[in-house]
Amino acid sequence: MSDVRRYSDAVTTGRVGVERDRVVFEYALLRVVPCLERGECVNAGVIVYSQERGFLAARWSLDEGRLRAVSPGVDVAGVRRALEAVEAMCRGGAGAGAAGRERPGQRFRWLTAPRSTVVQPGPIHGGLAEDPEAELERLVDRLVR
Repeated sequence: MSDVRRYSDAVTTGRVGVERDRVVFEYALLRVVPCLERGECVNAGVIVYSQERGFLAARWSLDEGRLRAVSPGVDVAGVRRALEAVEAMCRGGAGAGAAGRERPGQRFRWLTAPRSTVVQPGPIHGGLAEDPEAELERLVDRLVR
């Protein structure tokens, strides 16, 4: 049974305390789409948000060989800058511009809004985790590397 289903069952049966060490988190895959018309993509990173823990972070690992196989003329440096900007937005603060002053949830919603850019978020998924940061690393290993 999936973590989300277990949490849903715990909520509907009033047994939420059973999962008290685990918190709800949301995540989105970051995809590099070098040619919007073709729609081909390379998974490059993950954003994880947990409202309960006030956690928002992104990790990425760019496979340049795979990216160049999809699009030989891709601006790899530009893609790296875009991925670094996502990390900065997750950290917040002055380095993330005006949006860096927003709450983590607002920044997550902004980062995961659909857009037609080279770095695009995938759909938002959810789950349960004891440690959102460890879950972020697990997801990057599983979905990106």
